[in-house]
Amino acid sequence: MKIRPAAAQKAASLRRLLAAVKGLFAKPLLSQKRYWQASRMVVLKGAPVLVTGADGFIGSHVVEELLAQGARVRALVMYNSFNSWGWLDRLPEAARAAIEVVAGDIRDGDCARRAVKGCAGVLHLAALIAIPFSYDAPEAYVDTNVKGTLNLLLAARDLGVERFVQTSTSEVYGTAQSVPIDERHPLNAQSPYAASKIGADQMALAFHDAYATPVTIIRPFNTYGPRQSARAVIPTIITQLLAGAGAVRLGALHPTRDLSFVRDTAQGLIAGLEAPAERVLGEVINLGSGFEISIGDLAQEIAAIIGVKPVIEQDGARLRPAKSEVERLWSDNGKAARLLDWRPRYGGLEGLRRGLRETVDWFRDPANLGAYKSMAYNR
Repeated sequence: MKIRPAAAQKAASLRRLLAAVKGLFAKPLLSQKRYWQASRMVVLKGAPVLVTGADGFIGSHVVEELLAQGARVRALVMYNSFNSWGWLDRLPEAARAAIEVVAGDIRDGDCARRAVKGCAGVLHLAALIAIPFSYDAPEAYVDTNVKGTLNLLLAARDLGVERFVQTSTSEVYGTAQSVPIDERHPLNAQSPYAASKIGADQMALAFHDAYATPVTIIRPFNTYGPRQSARAVIPTIITQLLAGAGAVRLGALHPTRDLSFVRDTAQGLIAGLEAPAERVLGEVINLGSGFEISIGDLAQEIAAIIGVKPVIEQDGARLRPAKSEVERLWSDNGKAARLLDWRPRYGGLEGLRRGLRETVDWFRDPANLGAYKSMAYNR
């Protein structure tokens, strides 16, 4: 039977109405405006971006990279009575003048809200990170890493930020059960630090699912480079050798790590802010070099760069509890290549050697080396 023109128009209108209703309920009603906003890439040039933990090792490099890309940067640093901005104090004067620095504490909800207000994107790096100290002060790690992240997520949700990049860690995987480690690898916290970071990551993903908060989890493997804190293995090796130690004292020598130069990590984090929303919102993405090396072999590589032949000693005081040692970390970074168009510029053994040379050169500057207590074990 032929449909008359008027009936055909009515049927077409009904189909359009049904399609609109279906599209409306494809996502929670509360999230429609938020998904529309987040579907656009965050334009860094001129956009206010909050970097938490900006006074730290990776955070200060992220700030520099954002400035180079023309972003307006608000840097949240940990309040202290010395009015120190951490590593930001070492940036060139012109760079410091271009940053809006806010001193505060992410454990305070009002402080977190004031820091987020007016920002289009948040790069969240503030955290307690030292694994050995997490054995001594686990409650502090929950307060900072879980509650602090929750405070920022609440602010981001309520103030309508366009992107929220949560910085994770490869420690959440624990010892590799299969290699290379991709994002589907089980989570297995072997330290209070790792447990707190799992909690923070899961809270961020829950906010994405429950409130459509535009979250992306970027999960760097072990990052190294200029300004790294003394509690990490590479500064520990370099500072002992440059101080003239004939023997380098370390913890376990057999575990392997996937080491990423800090410039690669900073660019990967920023890529999480810039990438198209349909690719990255609600995703967990590894950043790593795709290459593993044992701590013992790493020490020998650094010694060769410096031009010395030390004895490498295992110091019992630096060992983790037996069940807490992460024996192997080796990343699969294929998802970062697909979703972020990111690839490590310091990948493989030759890339590692190049990054180590740059790091050693930085430490050779007496002004930099003098900031470290080379012979004191920093938990």
